[in-house]
Amino acid sequence: MDRRTFLKGLVGGVVVTWPGLLVPRSLRAGELPIGAVESAVRTALSGKKPLIKRTYRPPNFETPVRGFSGVITPNDQFFVRWHLAHIPQVAAETWRLGVGGDSVEHPFELTLDQLKRDFEPVELFAVCQCAGNRRGFSEPHVPGVQWGAGAMGNARWKGARLKDVLARAGLKSDALEIVFDGADYGAIDETPDFVKSLPLWKALDENTLVAYEMNGEALPHWNGFPVRLVVPGWSGTYWVKQLTSISAMPKPETGFWMSRAYRIPKDKFPHIERFLSQEGEDNTPITDMVVNSLMTNIEEGQRLHAGKPVTVKGLAWDGGHGIRTVEVSVNGGRTWRDAQLEQDYGRFSFRAWHHTFTPRRGGKHVLMARATSRQGSTQVYELIFNPAGYHNNVVQRINVVVA
Repeated sequence: MDRRTFLKGLVGGVVVTWPGLLVPRSLRAGELPIGAVESAVRTALSGKKPLIKRTYRPPNFETPVRGFSGVITPNDQFFVRWHLAHIPQVAAETWRLGVGGDSVEHPFELTLDQLKRDFEPVELFAVCQCAGNRRGFSEPHVPGVQWGAGAMGNARWKGARLKDVLARAGLKSDALEIVFDGADYGAIDETPDFVKSLPLWKALDENTLVAYEMNGEALPHWNGFPVRLVVPGWSGTYWVKQLTSISAMPKPETGFWMSRAYRIPKDKFPHIERFLSQEGEDNTPITDMVVNSLMTNIEEGQRLHAGKPVTVKGLAWDGGHGIRTVEVSVNGGRTWRDAQLEQDYGRFSFRAWHHTFTPRRGGKHVLMARATSRQGSTQVYELIFNPAGYHNNVVQRINVVVA
């Protein structure tokens, strides 16, 4: 898609005041960079409600906090994340998925109709979250898209199991990684193609999907139509959109987006899954998400009334262990109370929660929420700093005033 065509798809352009509708001020360890604040324009892509623009080309748009009022993020409010500027309009009738590589016995090609017809359909709820979600709150600031808290969403995905597709190709015993490519491409030939890989064990997980539906509808163009990879529990960088090829290989993928991008310092995050064939001497690929939570119905500086009950609502999630508890403090962390967990949609999904309290005295109060996973991991109070601003799961604080 050229720049003119892309810009025709952009409508609106209404500036939203900071911080209210964008992201609670209390989330950040420091202020968002002034450029990120000033450029936080609410703009509607075609087929989307107004989202928070972070970059136009490639298009990177985040969901306002109010878009997380339910467990399921609507398709028209789901965040948009692309790495390359050219995103073609792919026709379902002409789309083809090539399945091959050095480590398969029988390479073949699939149409969309064949993918839907020939493989058992599977549905599951899973959070897709950009690895850089909340990067803008890093202190000191780091390069990259200055995301607030909305580079994520939870959907009901439907597709075929990747392991079933690979089984038809006949994996050889030397298969080490499964490599994925999409239809998007860079503005110049020198731009590295966005190619990602998974370790064989993750590719063969029964929850890893070649997905063609999102919340009961065809994937939106901006979220990867006609087919994308869904890797529940793992960072969105692996969820390749507009999928065109799947290759089983006997050696590690060495392209830019694996060997240099999306990497974290080794041993800083001890509870995440390891991608051994891609580990370096000092760093390792980012893999699963860390436990996190977000208050969704209370804004920074909101006025509450003494003696009147207040219900704090929010969401919690992690990399696939599931949420054990969410605790809420209404006095800046001096005491904590368990929130009520709501319906469980599965271990990869957002988990809604709520807590009701009655403020008894006036003045300023600090609301806090912290989640703990079934693995036993809990949100941190200080950012685990890393050069790319990944895995920001600092306990949220919101200042309110009781009158």
